Amino acid sequence: MATKKDVETVVEAVEAAAETVEKEVKKAAKKAAPKAAEAAEKAEETVKKAAKATAKKAADTAEKAEQAVKKTAKKAADTAVEAAAETVAKAAKKAEESADKAAEAVKKTAKKAADTAAETTAETAAKAAKKVEKSADKAAETVKKTAKKVEKKAEETKSAAKKAKDAPAKFSSQPRMKVRYQEEIAPAMREKFGYENVMQTPRLEKVIINMGLGAEKENPKGIESAVRELSTIAGQHAVVTRAKKSVANFKVREGMSIGAKVTLRGDRMYYFVDKLMNIVLPRVRDFRGVSDKAFDGRGNYAIGLKEQLIFPEINYDDVDKVRGMNIVFVTSAKTDEECKELLTQLGMPFVQG
Repeated sequence: MATKKDVETVVEAVEAAAETVEKEVKKAAKKAAPKAAEAAEKAEETVKKAAKATAKKAADTAEKAEQAVKKTAKKAADTAVEAAAETVAKAAKKAEESADKAAEAVKKTAKKAADTAAETTAETAAKAAKKVEKSADKAAETVKKTAKKVEKKAEETKSAAKKAKDAPAKFSSQPRMKVRYQEEIAPAMREKFGYENVMQTPRLEKVIINMGLGAEKENPKGIESAVRELSTIAGQHAVVTRAKKSVANFKVREGMSIGAKVTLRGDRMYYFVDKLMNIVLPRVRDFRGVSDKAFDGRGNYAIGLKEQLIFPEINYDDVDKVRGMNIVFVTSAKTDEECKELLTQLGMPFVQG
């Protein structure tokens, strides 16, 4: 009796092992194609291990059955042992056959899983390729649009660069005369005159350049050329001055163009004064210095120039007529002495002696 039960347990164990193997194969087949082959190999290994284990169990049970038969039935020991051995051998053979069948089933299921996975992967690859083509078309369209935008921006930048070249250059840093006034001239003026407040220190407020054109009041082209020359000299657009009253003796009517002027302030003023004192006045023929008596008594100074050719901006070939001009320096000084000291510190070449 003990031998039959042992054989049944062996058969049940083999069937249970086969069922577990099938479940594992189904789970592995659901996964991706690359994993199916690995799962199949693992399943085959597990089946082989299970078959070996069942064979070992069958052998152990056979030995136990032989020992039991020897103890219980001494009389029919030989016959019982032979019968138990035969049954055990048959059971072992059946177990091996079932294990082989399970292994074959595992291989078939693994192949089917691999084929299905390959088909699904091929379909997904085709779909992905179509999506990639669509995305490539969209990317090409976007690239074309961006290229057009870039071309437009390039044209705009070119036009802006041309405008920037044509436009007058802006001053990037402070004028050197302004810096010199703040660092050297203003402290020296405060020490010399003993100003209690910093705001009492004399300073340049504005420079006015005036050009009289009474002789060309009936020549509009001459007035235009004078305005153009004055604008290039000052670096700022000149304004045409008009008569406020009618004077019959001078043949002047009210509103008639009789001159041009420019008022400079701030950095442009300092640049012009620096150019006048260091470049323009030394170019005057037989220059011995400017007069030190052209003060108005309220801290302002005026100087007259006979021709515009002394300025380096004026081209001699473009001049149609020699024109003079008056330059007035308006300062915050209250006396002529303070004004003269300020202008000498700035570099005005007064007559000596």
